[in-house]
Amino acid sequence: MGDLFLVRHGETEWSVSGQHTSWTDIPLTDNGRAQARGLAPLLNSHHIGAVFVSPLKRARETAELAGLAGARVDADLSEWDYGGYEGVTTVEIHRTRPDWFLFTDGVAPGPAEHPGESPEEVGARADRMVAKAHAALANTEGCVVLVAHGHFLRVLTARWLGLPASGGALFQLATGTVCRLGTEHGRPVIAGWNIRPLSDPPRSLRVG
Repeated sequence: MGDLFLVRHGETEWSVSGQHTSWTDIPLTDNGRAQARGLAPLLNSHHIGAVFVSPLKRARETAELAGLAGARVDADLSEWDYGGYEGVTTVEIHRTRPDWFLFTDGVAPGPAEHPGESPEEVGARADRMVAKAHAALANTEGCVVLVAHGHFLRVLTARWLGLPASGGALFQLATGTVCRLGTEHGRPVIAGWNIRPLSDPPRSLRVG
């Protein structure tokens, strides 16, 4: 059975500024598009059996530019719903909540259509996605690729390893990079993290 590859979308204006970006459907920057195109040789060196992508523009654009054809859109890959913190930076949040930490505290309530998610709710979505990935790996030859967002993929990694959703805090994830999850002796492992073309400039490590 193949491995599970995680692709965080390329850079956006808000990933550079540090603004929390969930449902705000902003495109990649020119640098973000270059990052996505740069992943194509890395990904194409593996046999890919299935690709799933977030419905948000920045993820779909990354999948297309990285040469990941036939991607299936799945809403479970959407970024953490930041509720009232959409578009707000961590620095701004800390002015009124100096001890706030996303992975344990969740977010402030937002509008009715985007009320925000708790770590446990994001973890439940990640569990569903992990189950879909396992099913795809069992029913196709090659690897499975998920193209999505920083905080969600960090939570998914924690759940893959059997950690609580809050364990996503342990895994810093840059824009326009690939991570590889697999198994060793039947146990889940991280086989590669923040993989990028050697010639690429540093990625943003911020949210969204």
